[in-house]
Amino acid sequence: MEEFSFKQLDEKVQRSLEEMGFEEPTPIQKEAIPVALKGEDIVGQAQTGTGKTAAFGIPIIERISPRERGVKAIILTPTRELAIQVAHEISLMGKHKGISAYPIYGGVSIDRQASILRRGKNQVIVGTPGRVKDLINRGILKLDRVRFAVLDEADQMLDMGFIEDIEEILSKTPKEKQTMLFSATMPYEIRKLIDNYLKPGYKTVKVGKQLITPKVKQKIYLVRSEDKLKALEKLLKENRDTSTIVFVKTKRDAAEIEKELQKRGINARAIHGDLSQRQRETVMRSFKEGRVKVLVATDVAARGIDIKDVGLVINYELPENPESYVHRIGRTGRAGKEGTAISLVAESEKRRMYRIKGLKGVRPERFKINDLKELKERFDRKSLEKVPERVKKFAKELLSERDPEEVVSLLIDELLRR
Repeated sequence: MEEFSFKQLDEKVQRSLEEMGFEEPTPIQKEAIPVALKGEDIVGQAQTGTGKTAAFGIPIIERISPRERGVKAIILTPTRELAIQVAHEISLMGKHKGISAYPIYGGVSIDRQASILRRGKNQVIVGTPGRVKDLINRGILKLDRVRFAVLDEADQMLDMGFIEDIEEILSKTPKEKQTMLFSATMPYEIRKLIDNYLKPGYKTVKVGKQLITPKVKQKIYLVRSEDKLKALEKLLKENRDTSTIVFVKTKRDAAEIEKELQKRGINARAIHGDLSQRQRETVMRSFKEGRVKVLVATDVAARGIDIKDVGLVINYELPENPESYVHRIGRTGRAGKEGTAISLVAESEKRRMYRIKGLKGVRPERFKINDLKELKERFDRKSLEKVPERVKKFAKELLSERDPEEVVSLLIDELLRR
C-alpha cells in the first residue's frame, strides 16, 4: 500500500498546508488520514503535540464541499483555549477551499455565538461540551446534518465531568456519521464510550508506546514543603530565559504563586478559571510572544495550550490523577525540540509520586536550596562574627538530625533575616 503524502489531497488543501508550513505528515497523520478519508471510524491514541488536529481536520476539509449548508462537522474539546486553537487551525487548512470553522465556548456572550450560527456559514463547529449542549437545547445549533463527529482529548473531557454532555450531544447527530475519538489514555469510561458510539469495525491508530516523548528530560527533586517556593524561585532564576509552565493544584494556588513570584522579581502570570476570557487571551498572548516567561497554571486552565517553545515544565505540586502528569509533561519537548520536566516532591507527595508511571525509572535527588558557592557569597556579604547564642543553640539541634551543608544554608537564611 502506498504511503500517505499530502500530494494525494485536493490542490486547494495542499496550498493551504504549504502556507501553514506542513512538509511531511507526522506518524499520526500518516496512520489516521488514509483511514479517515475512507469514511471509517477511528480511535486515535496519541499525546498532545503529535499533529492530531490535522489528522482529523484534513479529512474533514477534504470531504466537505463549500456549497453545503448547515453544520457538517462537530468537534468537541475540553477547553475554550483548545476550541479556539483547533478552529483556527482548521480554518487555515480550509482557507483556499472556502471552508471555515467556528469556535463556541462559555465565558463569552451566547447571543453573538447564536447570531453567527444562525447565518449557517460555518460547516465546522468546534466547541466545549457545556456551551454546545446549551446552544442545542435553545434550538440554535442543529446537528441533524452532521457527517463528522470528533472527540478531541476525550480523557480530559472525562476528567472534567463532560461524559453525560458528550453522550447527549452525540445522540443529536445522525447514526451514519463518521466518528473519530482521540485520547492520550484509554480509561474504562472512554472504552465504554467507544463501544456505544463508534461503529463496530472502527480502526485503532496508536502512535508510539511511550506517552512521554524521549525529548523530555525528567527530574524529581525532593524538597521540604516549606522550601518549595524558595526552590521554585531558584529554578526560575536559573532558567530565566526559558519559557516555563508551573503547574499547581487550584485557582487560589495559581493566584498566590503568581503574586509571590512577582514579589521576587520574576515576571510570572497565572491562568485559571476565575479570569475572564479576555484576561486569559491577554496572558496567553504575552506568554506566546515571550513577553512573559513564566506561566502559572492549573491542569484545567492548561489543557489545549499549544506553544512549541516551552522549554521547561515544573510540577510545583504533583497531580492527583496520575494520567494528568502525561498531559502536563506534553507541554514541553514539542516539534522535535528538547524540554525538561521537573517535579518538586514533598514528603507528603511521595505516595502520589510512586503511582505515576511516567516517573518510574527517574531517580529522585535532594534539592539544594543553596549551593556552596552561593552560601559563600551570602556569607561574605554579611559579617557573622557575632553569632547570637540563640542561633548557636539552633545549629546544635539541627546538626543532630541534618547534614552540615543544609544546616549552613538554614543558618545563613536565619541570620540574613535578622
